[in-house]
Amino acid sequence: MGHIVLLGDSIFDNGAYTRGQPDVIAHLRSMLPERWQATLLAVDGATTARLKPQLERVPTDATHLVVAIGGNDALGHVDLLSLPVKSTAEALAIFGERVGKFEADYRRAVAPVFTSGRPVTLCTIYNGDLQDRTQAAAARVALMMFNDAIVRTALEHGAGLVDLRLVCTQPADYANPIEPSGQGGRKIAARIAAAVGVRAPEAVR
Repeated sequence: MGHIVLLGDSIFDNGAYTRGQPDVIAHLRSMLPERWQATLLAVDGATTARLKPQLERVPTDATHLVVAIGGNDALGHVDLLSLPVKSTAEALAIFGERVGKFEADYRRAVAPVFTSGRPVTLCTIYNGDLQDRTQAAAARVALMMFNDAIVRTALEHGAGLVDLRLVCTQPADYANPIEPSGQGGRKIAARIAAAVGVRAPEAVR
């Protein structure tokens, strides 16, 4: 018997956006074997600074922790997409400073997760469904830098990793430019189930 706890932001807490379709936690519960549980502690709009209160509510019988946090922190740097610079070197220096702060905040937020003694899975930030192609292309490149911090954190701690950029790949996976739809939520739930070793139904492609 297992008990999966979802921590983070609206990547998991997407019920307000699915227009009556099942959200991530509902999909996940439907995929779990008998006597397994799934608890949603993620909060829509949460940043890395707001992960600690969620961790304080993790049930004592939790067996797996899955974290998707950082997207709202990255949104706070959306000005990087239109910031005027004089050279590529200046742009990279600015990105380096911002991403460095993000990485410090992210590592500080998830550090307690790795001391819980439970298996941990981290999720990257997906690309979203931005309608402006030029902006979408720039955002993808920018997110590579932020996601690099997440990937390296997972690898350094021997944690599981779900790269959501490879999961939510179609416009129908999103309810709006940055929130997962019912379809996207099902894909995410299936990857979570697989990450903790549960055989789940094939995700919608």
